[in-house]
Amino acid sequence: MSIITQATARLVDIPVETLRTDAVQSFQSQETIFVDLVAADGSEGRGYTYTIGTGGSAVLALLRDVFLPQLIGMDTRRTEHIWNTLFASTRATAPGAITSLALAAVDTAVWDLNGRREGNPLWIAAGGYTHELACYDTENGWLHISTDELVAGIVAVKEGGMRAAKVKVGKPTVQGDVERLRAVREAVGDDFEIFVDANQSFTVPEAIRRAAAFAELGIGWLEEPLPADNVAGHAQLARHSAVPIAVGETLYSVKQFQTYVDMEAASILQVDVARVGGITPWLKVAHLAEAANLPVAPHFLMELHVSLACAIPNGGWVEHIPQLRAVTHNGPVPVNGVMQAPATPGLGIDWDEAQLTRLTVATAGAGSGSVAGTN
Repeated sequence: MSIITQATARLVDIPVETLRTDAVQSFQSQETIFVDLVAADGSEGRGYTYTIGTGGSAVLALLRDVFLPQLIGMDTRRTEHIWNTLFASTRATAPGAITSLALAAVDTAVWDLNGRREGNPLWIAAGGYTHELACYDTENGWLHISTDELVAGIVAVKEGGMRAAKVKVGKPTVQGDVERLRAVREAVGDDFEIFVDANQSFTVPEAIRRAAAFAELGIGWLEEPLPADNVAGHAQLARHSAVPIAVGETLYSVKQFQTYVDMEAASILQVDVARVGGITPWLKVAHLAEAANLPVAPHFLMELHVSLACAIPNGGWVEHIPQLRAVTHNGPVPVNGVMQAPATPGLGIDWDEAQLTRLTVATAGAGSGSVAGTN
């Protein structure tokens, strides 16, 4: 039977692997919230979601108080029913980050359980378009890195076989950004893609100004140039910019992506499976993008996104940015600039149970044998 009999959650604080800075923040920690499901036939599934420093306890509280109790008795084969029932129970807080993050932990657990029961890896279950995709590096492009370090790191990335990397922008002056980017371009040549990410730090006039300067360097995309809720501003920028505009990591519903597409405000959709509410809505955004002839280049979470981006015909680049190595035994490793989707059933992530236990800071649960409350 595919009926859920037990649902538990826990908050795990995973150390940041390296110092990460952008124009507006520093990556403090990865609060990772896990949901484990058990069905009546013994099938199990594990999903997860994350924050980058705050809010993890709020996500866990929503799971404990609202979502986990509802899951008991639900049929895991009915993914749309589960997702929409939980969403409907939080109308007052949806769409929004906390609700979407909590939904993602549940939804990915449902997909994992179903995939493991049926023997299907995620990339097959979600569409099965291809088993591998090109990836780009983010770990060598942080804003605090000196120009010399930036160039050395990205040259090493190219020598390792990757064909693209992302550089954070948002220096106090246009010239500050341009000098760094020009140094990288001169070092890697014209046959290497350079993407840039402003992390919502510009005004519309400044974004137009910098996009023009970046275009001269052959930049592949300008990511999150403006606050994510300024769709009209992004549309205005897109009309003026020769550099494609990429958005998505801070959008929390399918309808928000629909608005961007309708207003022609973005050329690349960077939907994040955790922030949009799970695999179920992620695929809707991906197919929305396909219908609009737009590529999907998902944000972060490469362990999940490599499978999802491979599942669809319009998968673009996968972002290489490791963060789960402290709690896993495996993980996608780029080979000659290409990342392969896991072939094992479900999400395909081999968790290190001992490390998860060591790093757990709070738990919650519902159903027989579950953990009651939080600690």
